[in-house]
Amino acid sequence: MSNTVALPAPIAAYFEADRQGPEAVALCFTPQAVVTDEGRQHHGRAAITAWKQAASRAFEYQVQPFSVVEEGRGEEHAWCVRSHVTGNFPGSPVDLRYHFRLDDGLVAALEITA
Repeated sequence: MSNTVALPAPIAAYFEADRQGPEAVALCFTPQAVVTDEGRQHHGRAAITAWKQAASRAFEYQVQPFSVVEEGRGEEHAWCVRSHVTGNFPGSPVDLRYHFRLDDGLVAALEITA
């Protein structure tokens, strides 16, 4: 898969930071951001850093976004990025949906679903 999907800058920054490390990922989020992954919520940058550290320790993976769609309006305005994820985790490969809500150039909320 080629990486030709045009992502909004804060979302592109998130996927780039994911290749760099947990601290870089956390800086893509607002201080009060919430990440929901595997049914668990992670509130704030410290919790988001811990979430990414745990995922990075447990598995090696690569994420390749392949589509992006704008959803909703106003407070509910969001972006859904479908991505192909491969790695050494159970069920690999898998296509996941990354639902982003942005605020002032940063990610305010992220929910990752199958």
